Amino acid sequence: MLIEAIIFFLGLAIVFYVLFGGADFGAGVLELISGKGDRETIAHAIGPVWEANHVWLILVVVILFMGFPKIYSTMSLYLHIPLLIMLIGIVFRGTAFAFMHYDAIQGKSNKVYNWVFKTSSLITPLFLGIVIGAVVLGKITASPQTFFEGFVAPWLNLFSFTVGLFTLILFAFLAAVYLIGETTDDKQISSFTTIAKTLNACAVSTGILIFSLAEINGLPLFSMYINSPFAMGMVAFASLSIPVLWWALKTERKILSRVVAAGQVISILLAWFWVQMPVVIRMAGNTQDLTFYNSVAPDATLWQLFWALVVGSCIILPSLYYLMKVFKGDQFDPQN
Repeated sequence: MLIEAIIFFLGLAIVFYVLFGGADFGAGVLELISGKGDRETIAHAIGPVWEANHVWLILVVVILFMGFPKIYSTMSLYLHIPLLIMLIGIVFRGTAFAFMHYDAIQGKSNKVYNWVFKTSSLITPLFLGIVIGAVVLGKITASPQTFFEGFVAPWLNLFSFTVGLFTLILFAFLAAVYLIGETTDDKQISSFTTIAKTLNACAVSTGILIFSLAEINGLPLFSMYINSPFAMGMVAFASLSIPVLWWALKTERKILSRVVAAGQVISILLAWFWVQMPVVIRMAGNTQDLTFYNSVAPDATLWQLFWALVVGSCIILPSLYYLMKVFKGDQFDPQN
């Protein structure tokens, strides 16, 4: 049960990162789409909390490093190029956002900061998804003969790129739904609603494309889902809730639309976790796949990690709630 408890914390951190950090990146993508008109609303929405959202990514890294070191080292070695690009994007994006809004001199350099902010908002989730696609596809070779085979081919392929595109669309979709509740301007509400519906439809199309590409690449993703009643249940929920979401968006039920959108994303993640478990990294050839169970750290290390996570949760969760309460005020009050 100790391993399962650590996996639970890992899954929870990923879900929170997607729901909050993902929407944060998505807001930058929306600014790229909509232009200057929505910049102030987006900056107001993400300004107070954007740094805090990355605590979940840090938690994921710490859990993998300490609890499942083989998985951590394999990803860091064979996928170091997309991971490096992703990390550069995170650093550049945060730096550009801070200078863009808090620089003492708001001159021409502001345009550069804004361009860096929007570009890194696009690149970072794209490469996050590419990393996910690479660990799922099973092209990582333990004993590569060339640099390209070992460190480029596992992630530079159409399947991984499509998973990256799917991740990018999901993040932007969440941001569009969340931002509807951040403005009272009718024109902006209409714009975000249209974008949210469009991205929702794009997510469905891209998801179907991922299944098709998986089959072409020898990954039986379709049968993995079909043979899992739980995963199919999650997919059914995500699909059947689309009309509810569109109705909530049309009638401007902001809280309901946020809940349904978040529920759709959580159900997609749960379905993926379920069909993957316990495999984390699929390896090419005859090399054994890396699972939570054959990559786990000794019990003594897991116990230290477990108690650190329990104590850390008791500190982080109330702190984040207080942060949101202070900066989002009545909007974040669950009674509203």
